[in-house]
Amino acid sequence: MSRTIQVGLIGFGLSGRYFHAPFLSVNPHFKLVKVVERHRNEAEAFDPSIQTVRSHEDLFRDPAIDLVIVGSPNDTHFSYAKAALEAGKHVLIEKPFANTSDQARELLERAQQKGLVAIPYQNRRYDADFRTIRQVLEENQLGDIVEYESHYDRFRPDILDSWKEKEPEGGGNLFNLGPHLIDQAVALFGPPEAVSGDVRVIRKGGILDDYFDVRLFYSDKRVILKSSMLAVDNSLRYVIHGTKGSFIKHGLDIQEETQRKNILPNTPDWGAEPEHQYGTLTTPKGRSTVPSLPGNYHLFYDNLYRAIIGEIPQEVTPEQAYAVIRIIELAAESSKTRKVLEF
Repeated sequence: MSRTIQVGLIGFGLSGRYFHAPFLSVNPHFKLVKVVERHRNEAEAFDPSIQTVRSHEDLFRDPAIDLVIVGSPNDTHFSYAKAALEAGKHVLIEKPFANTSDQARELLERAQQKGLVAIPYQNRRYDADFRTIRQVLEENQLGDIVEYESHYDRFRPDILDSWKEKEPEGGGNLFNLGPHLIDQAVALFGPPEAVSGDVRVIRKGGILDDYFDVRLFYSDKRVILKSSMLAVDNSLRYVIHGTKGSFIKHGLDIQEETQRKNILPNTPDWGAEPEHQYGTLTTPKGRSTVPSLPGNYHLFYDNLYRAIIGEIPQEVTPEQAYAVIRIIELAAESSKTRKVLEF
């Protein structure tokens, strides 16, 4: 039976304003009713029907709230998500799902005990590039994959005055962009046999890591995940080699950029990439352009709704949510010890 999920959102920064509120506002299965903002009223400016509250406890006490979205700084993810679960709420947690694998396990076990959904917001599974890669692999255009390399680079030489750059608990680039790349790899290939990491500070004055090179070891392939904050040319996204061909893709998904223009995600051709961002497939027979599937974060929320009502399992599985956090831990430890560590 169709029902409307009543949603409470903690935080209305970049995540809440551009990655959650717009999609919830155009999805008939969800209603964003309350937003926690400490001092501002940005949510009400976005939609006057939203009620601003000043405390996350307000969401946990409200019997009408079905789902709590945790979009606050990383050091609060575990405590807020745990409290929401204890209050009988489903939880959607901005990446990272937790700061340690022990925390991740505790949240997942508690959700299972209570029959609730606890899921990380892995929207980058629904980027145009990754959706296209999945199609290319499913159609076996590359044969058996022997090497998969993905990048999420930026050029940001100045250190931001932000907790992401200064807060040791959950800050740094490995926790910020790492979950995206790691989740995509786990979604394609499953957990690895072993992990190595090179996690460093490369900018002058930097406090937390702003560069990582994480390697995932499988019996038949290597997965390379890289991110740097000092990449002037940062257009490269994927290089994939297989026994039948290679696929190379440049350019970042356009959905975030579009949302920042205050365009709601119910417009025609949502997420459609420009042709210059299409990937290139090279085989022994020659080279061809692969049109991108449109990016579509709607698919995440549609799956979340059906998982909450018990119709289908959540697509980002509990096992995958745990694996991502464990790989982050192992990559950081590997970087310190200069050893390859078993998963």
